[in-house]
Amino acid sequence: MNHSTFVSPSTGRKVKAILFDTFGTVVDWRTGVAREARMFADKHGLTMEPFDLADTWRARYYPSMAPIRSGDRGYVPLDQLHFENLKTALAELGLPPSEFPDDDLLELTRAWERLPAWPDSVEGLKRMKARYIVGPLSNANTALLVSMAKSAGLPWDVVIGMDLLQVYKPDPAAYTGAAALLRLHPGEIMLAAAHNYDLQAARETGMATAFVRRATEHGPEQTTDLAPASDWDICVEDFTQLAQSLSAEPAATA
Repeated sequence: MNHSTFVSPSTGRKVKAILFDTFGTVVDWRTGVAREARMFADKHGLTMEPFDLADTWRARYYPSMAPIRSGDRGYVPLDQLHFENLKTALAELGLPPSEFPDDDLLELTRAWERLPAWPDSVEGLKRMKARYIVGPLSNANTALLVSMAKSAGLPWDVVIGMDLLQVYKPDPAAYTGAAALLRLHPGEIMLAAAHNYDLQAARETGMATAFVRRATEHGPEQTTDLAPASDWDICVEDFTQLAQSLSAEPAATA
């Protein structure tokens, strides 16, 4: 394995591992969930717009974690929250979840395990893996992340699910806990993410940061995270550029 060559301007340390926010940064959750929602609608004869379910379901993502972050609810894994949130989303769309078999709802919940990678993700990860430890730093649980990696062909070295740490980002313990599991100083880890809040939390715990712009994560009308909100160590358009920035590889020519 080649040795890393990138020294983080913000931490002053050589980066040894790159951890990735996953939903939206590595995989296209909106397209993947809508695809599975379309199959669900066809099976049950629904006229539901698949992207409406994807967006309504995702809108419950952060609010459902709030009681856990505040300590009002004990930790439960993300796949359980996804199942609960699906029922809420269906009800909001005028589709009482009690009208559908639980087995069908559970199968639809597994849409989050079958999300497609962005076109640049797999090749970019392979290039970074040649020099760095690569893995997800996601709010998802281990089983979900492993299934997703198998489905999308993500070449992780390690999978750190939040069920190992019993917290949710942006709790500082999510970042420091991941560093402890890898026996690395936080400054030797770079978080790559398409979300500025995630990078800010990582920076506050001493990690290096890379902003990867995913301008259509939330669809063509996206208004958030279209640009870096701070002076992150690296700011790029995709994983190809990130790999080049981290390895001093020459840019590809036509």
